[in-house]
Amino acid sequence: MAHLEARGYEVVLGRHAYAVDAFLAGSDEMRAGDLMDAWFDDSISAVIFSRGGYGMGRLLPLLDLDRMVATPKLAVGFSDVTALHLALNRRGLATLHAPMLLSFAKEREPWVVDLWFQAMEGTAPISLPDYAPRGVTVNGGVSEGVVTGGCLCLLADSLGTPNAFDANGKIVLIEDVDEHAYRVDAMLTHLLAANAIQGAAGIVVGEMTRTDEQADPSIPTKPWKEVVIERLAPLGVPMIIGFPFGHGEHMASLPLGVSAQLDANAGDLTYLELGVQK
Repeated sequence: MAHLEARGYEVVLGRHAYAVDAFLAGSDEMRAGDLMDAWFDDSISAVIFSRGGYGMGRLLPLLDLDRMVATPKLAVGFSDVTALHLALNRRGLATLHAPMLLSFAKEREPWVVDLWFQAMEGTAPISLPDYAPRGVTVNGGVSEGVVTGGCLCLLADSLGTPNAFDANGKIVLIEDVDEHAYRVDAMLTHLLAANAIQGAAGIVVGEMTRTDEQADPSIPTKPWKEVVIERLAPLGVPMIIGFPFGHGEHMASLPLGVSAQLDANAGDLTYLELGVQK
């Protein structure tokens, strides 16, 4: 909130922002009501989620998604918010996979904050500053497409629903947090078995944060990067790994539902249009 207020923005909290209902931040009705109230309030320019966790999928049946798309507003968040990104993107509204309020509970590198505001304010198509880290090439090549994706477990959970993840012809972002390596393998296998990712134009993998730390020393495992490369590299499309977005230290703000170019040779993703205009 301090970052936003220092920039001159007024921050308005939802009425139930501090509510608690076991593992949820209030009842579904409270949370959906706060989201709808903010979305349809003409004085509110953007909805920035306070945190991820779990529970967005429960809200989708309670939201008037078509009306939300017809009343465009910027939705900013990642992790569990992936479920909402998928639903809005399928209906033609671009959204922003980006840090949330909780992400700034610890100090971030200046470029993370700068890129956050650049993405929200639409000052230029998004590209990483020269001093930010890049991804590592898995499969070389250059491809273009609309960007989709987000948190791996939410992509897998979406299959079979009206808001299912659709990778066909698109550049796919993938990251996650606190999952065992075998669970990463299982979710990627699920996407492959459902033929949900085979049509991707390119793949940008962020970080599976704290996955390697989940390993039980009594059970053989392998590093998460090996798992991801083993499952996805055979698709043969341009692919990079370790791109600076997701739950880790480096949190790039990346529009979803707009076109970008993936240069897998350089480990870079550059946007071709302004996300906030869509």
